[in-house]
Amino acid sequence: MKSAEIRETYLSFFEERAHRRMPSASLVPPPDDTSTLLTVAGMQPFKPYFLGREQPPATRLTSSQTCFRTPDIEEVGKTLRHLTFFEMLGNFSFGDYFKEEAIPFGWQLSTEGFGFDPELIWITVFGGDEELGLGPDEEAIEIWKGLGVPDERIVKLPRSENFWQGGPTGPCGPCSEMYLDRGLDFGSEDDRPGDDSDRFLEYWNHVFMSYDQAEDGTLSPLPSRNIDTGMGLERMAAIIQDADSVYDTDLFSPLIELAEEKSGLGYGDDESVTRAMRVISDHSRGMTFLLAAGVVPSNEDRGYVLRRVMRRAIQQGRSLGLEGSWLSEFTDRTIEMMGEAHPQVVSEKERIDRWVKAEEESFGRTLDRGTALLEEIVDQALAGKNSWISAEDAFRLHDTFGFPYDLTREMVGERGLSVDDQGFEELMEQQRNRARSDAAGGNEGAGRHERILAFAGEGPESGFVGYEFLRSETGIGAIEQAGASALAKLEQSPFYAEGGGQVADSGRLLWEGGEAEVTDVIRIGDDQVLELKATTEGEGAWPPDGATVEALVDRDARFRTMRNHTATHLLHAALRERLGTHVHQAGSSVRPDKLRFDFSHGESLSPEDVGWIEERVNGWIKDGEPVRWIVMEKPEAEKLGAMALFGEKYGDLVRVVEVENVSRELCGGTHVANTAEIGIFKIVTESSSAANVRRIEAITGPDAIDWFRDRAGELDEVGHLLGDARDPVRAARDAATQLAEASEGAKKAARKEQGRLATDLAAAVGQIGSFNLVLAEVPIGNPKEILTVAKQVQATSGTSAVLVGADRESGKVGMVALLTPDDAGKASARDIVAEAAPKIGGGGGGSDEMAQAGGKNPDGITEALAAARQFLESV
Repeated sequence: MKSAEIRETYLSFFEERAHRRMPSASLVPPPDDTSTLLTVAGMQPFKPYFLGREQPPATRLTSSQTCFRTPDIEEVGKTLRHLTFFEMLGNFSFGDYFKEEAIPFGWQLSTEGFGFDPELIWITVFGGDEELGLGPDEEAIEIWKGLGVPDERIVKLPRSENFWQGGPTGPCGPCSEMYLDRGLDFGSEDDRPGDDSDRFLEYWNHVFMSYDQAEDGTLSPLPSRNIDTGMGLERMAAIIQDADSVYDTDLFSPLIELAEEKSGLGYGDDESVTRAMRVISDHSRGMTFLLAAGVVPSNEDRGYVLRRVMRRAIQQGRSLGLEGSWLSEFTDRTIEMMGEAHPQVVSEKERIDRWVKAEEESFGRTLDRGTALLEEIVDQALAGKNSWISAEDAFRLHDTFGFPYDLTREMVGERGLSVDDQGFEELMEQQRNRARSDAAGGNEGAGRHERILAFAGEGPESGFVGYEFLRSETGIGAIEQAGASALAKLEQSPFYAEGGGQVADSGRLLWEGGEAEVTDVIRIGDDQVLELKATTEGEGAWPPDGATVEALVDRDARFRTMRNHTATHLLHAALRERLGTHVHQAGSSVRPDKLRFDFSHGESLSPEDVGWIEERVNGWIKDGEPVRWIVMEKPEAEKLGAMALFGEKYGDLVRVVEVENVSRELCGGTHVANTAEIGIFKIVTESSSAANVRRIEAITGPDAIDWFRDRAGELDEVGHLLGDARDPVRAARDAATQLAEASEGAKKAARKEQGRLATDLAAAVGQIGSFNLVLAEVPIGNPKEILTVAKQVQATSGTSAVLVGADRESGKVGMVALLTPDDAGKASARDIVAEAAPKIGGGGGGSDEMAQAGGKNPDGITEALAAARQFLESV
């Protein structure tokens, strides 16, 4: 059975049993899930349903979820089972069925769907825990026995093995795992599931979420009991395909075969070759899906995770002799293998190719330099009979050459050495210039978040009417006062809650005898909570529960925000048209005063690019294109080509915002009805936001008009200063021409002066030791200009020249040693500079025939010349 059949068998089995098939969620969790950088478990996308914060689309779900974990990354390739990227098959129940159905489902699919011999299936169950006050899971044991599993094949395991907890508090419960007995060839007669043995292979875990654990450790029953199961596709493929390891399955073999073809080596030839091919195959899969999820290589957070797997793959490829550009062939093959089950990797192929090739090119240079230096460091350590390399050496590789520390540690480990981890971390800490006071603020923010979440559950869900109305007469659903501020929920709210990059609305609540300011609107799933600020004191400061209020949105701020949000869509479309479809939104902030748009792109925009994009956006504004929105099912929106944002979480129904003839995007924000309402668009800045991410800040409408008015005033002032207020541009061009002529005249004069200086120096050739050369001070401090003079001296006299000088005005100090080939055979210019440069407070380098240095101590010129003379005399 192929892996695709295993996946389909699983999902179809549960579909036939009233489960709704869900597509794999992104590897990038939604913004409200800050628990992990990446999706690490099959149940993670469904956490809001398990926690009761959101309603699931159905009470029974099934999925094949892509996951990514890095804790064991250095074990990848060394063992038969460790992976970073994997698929987790799962079936889930939210207050629907429980053990009495989940366990028979597992048994039936294992024995009938996958054809396992019932006599080879072993079961583990929760064996009880005194601290939790729970006994063995007798209910699960009886269900398993009722299916024909004898007592001797049901093993009770402790809390550490068979009790699931998502954290110190919250939903938890016992679990039961299914194992396959691989026989005595893989272990002994006494082995049991849960032992450190290869005989029993765990393939399916069933979690029975039954309890809510409080901070004091006590358990209380959940209002509705849930089921969460997980079956690793890769491990299941290894079992069904009777493979020695996951790498011998059809999920990896095409990639292994490509590695053999590219390298001319055989998988299994030796341990290092086998490991390298495994690393490349695993990491190729992982990077393909990370890039398709919108992650770009960087030095922070999930971008660092991506960069790390890409660079590990490149380094392992080098160990196989793979040179040049080869990695994209592995991501292409991954797309071929997995595109049918995961179509997003097909649609993002161009983006994947672009980033893989860019990282391969940039890291190739780093790898060449770093590997050579690391080899020197390792050889010195081995020669000195040391078992480690110093933290300083590892830090220099990281800081100066950009060589990743984890790669240093891994590569020296292959040579039997270690690195001083603690010392390296101390050096990193010294380099960091980060404020340490953020922790307290973070804790305060976490407490506020928990308070708001708790309050949100106290009242009915607010209905948002802000797409149609900026005013609403509505009731107070709940209110919680805290001094001069309060939390409130409205039955119907016209206020937009912050989300999708758009800031929350501001405004007021009015009621008979009172008024409060709306300072923030917090999104809680499909619900929202208002933060209020009192405008009066005393009893009438807040409306009572159930009171009718008039909710008024700040109209001016909302319309300015709407202009900027629609302009953001136009900007996104223009960027993709100009730069390529690899451009994707990487973050945004849409405010009343400006918009900020971060996008994936590896280089700065040229002035021509910026001008073209501005012109394109303003062209669409002048065309007066209608802006419409419609709610539809997500698959239908995808068929229409609507762009989704990476990392955003979407339900079954999505809101599509269409700018006619321009773009379609999934967006819950507020927009103008016609692009002409934007008025005008102006890019204010274009800069780097992070590695491979650019940032544009822009303004629209009245703010842009004010900007142009200010610039016009400045232009008038420039015209007055240049003597032609009516045509300041012509005046500026005339001034630029005059400056250029003056600059060229200065350069000619400098060249003439340098020629005279070289002629004078060439006449001052002297004998120093065995060398016939010019050793002199010059009135120049720029090493490049000193080199020009030295070359003229050598061309005139045919001798070597060692010159040191300073520019008293700029404070620059420089030195050059330029030797003839004969003199370079007796002494190295590099050594002359190394001896003399410290006297002028600097350093440098070069070759045997030419070396130069810069410095900052003009008072040391005499000593530098003396040091050079002494060195030449000693040779």
